[in-house]
Amino acid sequence: MNWSTIWLIIAPPVVGGIIGYFTNDLAIKMLFRPYRPVYIFKRRLPFTPGLIPHNQGRLAQRVADTIMSSLLTPEELQTLARRLLQTERMQAAIKWLLQLALDQIQSRTQVRTAEIIGNILQDVFGQTLPRLLRVWARRDDFLEEQLNQIFDRVIVEFRFSDEQAEQLSHWLLTGVLPPDTLRQLLIDFLTDRNIQVIDRIFREKTSGTYWVVANLFGIRNALTRLRTYCLDEREVSNTRIAELIAALQIDYRLKEWLLNISLQNLPVATVRQLRNSLNESIRDYLRSLGPELLKELSDSVNWQLLAQQLVNRLQSSTAITSSLDPVSEELALILERYLERDLENLVTHIIPILNIDQVIIDRVNATSPRDLEAAIQAIVRNELQAIVNLGGILGFTIGCLQVSFLYLR
Repeated sequence: MNWSTIWLIIAPPVVGGIIGYFTNDLAIKMLFRPYRPVYIFKRRLPFTPGLIPHNQGRLAQRVADTIMSSLLTPEELQTLARRLLQTERMQAAIKWLLQLALDQIQSRTQVRTAEIIGNILQDVFGQTLPRLLRVWARRDDFLEEQLNQIFDRVIVEFRFSDEQAEQLSHWLLTGVLPPDTLRQLLIDFLTDRNIQVIDRIFREKTSGTYWVVANLFGIRNALTRLRTYCLDEREVSNTRIAELIAALQIDYRLKEWLLNISLQNLPVATVRQLRNSLNESIRDYLRSLGPELLKELSDSVNWQLLAQQLVNRLQSSTAITSSLDPVSEELALILERYLERDLENLVTHIIPILNIDQVIIDRVNATSPRDLEAAIQAIVRNELQAIVNLGGILGFTIGCLQVSFLYLR
């Protein structure tokens, strides 16, 4: 067998395998390349750009239609939503949000938070409440029930304790009516006219021993000398008055009087009339001066400082941290009941809002042909290589068949 015969036998399988291999490889590459159209004399060459870059918009639409019709159907989205929005997951998410808000308050932004809370409190007490009070005050039963409860439960049942009565009587005798004040009151009372009236009444209205004393000795002279004594002997008068208060046990008697003070000792009709009068006075005052009172009170309060103290209190409050679990659980249950009722309707409204198909189309169109080729080859690299190898095998097989046919001839 000479070399020409050997070459005639070997060449067809080898050439067929090479052609089949590289033809398939070229065909696969032409799916993506060239990435841009090629022009010669202002005419675009056929098969430029590659098949996928040339039809990238249509490919993006087909991908979006396939995903939305087969994968992300409303039923699948509802199933996915139910899986994601389970009660445990929602409770954990809500607790995380609440904890995040609490940490935000406790962070460096607490000054800003305190400022916002202070402005809110100032607006509520300085603007909102006065307006509401003006509206409420127009009602005939304005605060009637509340004032009646306060009167019946507090004022009617109020009684001084032994310690309170003792402190109040001591304050009255030392702070309100000390000996010097009593002396001055006595001087102011014993005017010439009052002394004359007292003397005349005693002379005309008394009888027996009092009449004798009033007419023989005269009360006018005694009262005049008492006034003169209080004016001239100030310190001595104060001492004598203090001695009289101690000797007569005025503090003890005043204490006993305070202990016996109670509205329960009054007739029912009197108590009811007193309650109505007190309620009407309070309501009239609130109707006329209540809004201005609230506004002045709001202006006098340092709301920023109060809000800062409130925020500081929230930072160390165990009630806030311990309530995160039950609050998040309750909110999660509320959301679960709402989703069970309206999940289908909610998903129907969410799909057009999300516009998922357009997002897919925009994403595919925004991907460059080079990146698209790399992504597809990364997914089906083995399959594409198998096609190239299969082309080589088929070319080699056809070459062998051709050699056999020639040999048989």
